[in-house]
Amino acid sequence: MNNFDFLKENMPIFLPLIILELILMLTAVRHVLTHKNYRFGNRAVWLVVVIVIQIIGPVIYFVFGKADD
Repeated sequence: MNNFDFLKENMPIFLPLIILELILMLTAVRHVLTHKNYRFGNRAVWLVVVIVIQIIGPVIYFVFGKADD
């Protein structure tokens, strides 16, 4: 079995995860770009965390980085 067959076979599992990741990442990036105050770090640090660390990065931002408004 090659990689394409594996992806094709498991697409119903991967597609919701990909959509969830994109929604989380876009929401977190939008929030980072529109707000100026963070609990830790600065805008550049949080953009790297949100974009590079898939799925966990946006969650880390919303738990630890987002300042209370």
